Amino acid sequence: MTWVAIFATAAGCFALKLAGWSLPARLLERERLQRAAALLPLALLAALVVVQTFSDGRSLVIDARAAGLAAAGVAVLRRAPFIVVLIVAAATAAVVRAVT
Repeated sequence: MTWVAIFATAAGCFALKLAGWSLPARLLERERLQRAAALLPLALLAALVVVQTFSDGRSLVIDARAAGLAAAGVAVLRRAPFIVVLIVAAATAAVVRAVT
């Protein structure tokens, strides 16, 4: 059953890619579509971060990961380099886990 799901997903991805290549160029040049395409990766990344931070299997949790995310947000707002953001988030999560 797993292989059937894998092949069905692969076929669906291929069909979606083929549909994208089949669209006329005039549809892809619309300003509204280009703005949406530019913002889509950001929305997907934000959704992944939220799911990984606030979920534990099938339940919602607030734990050290949320504190790490908040610390990373503060570091980003203060325009810290990316490596510093990662270190701040990891250190904050580690400290919160150690304390609780």
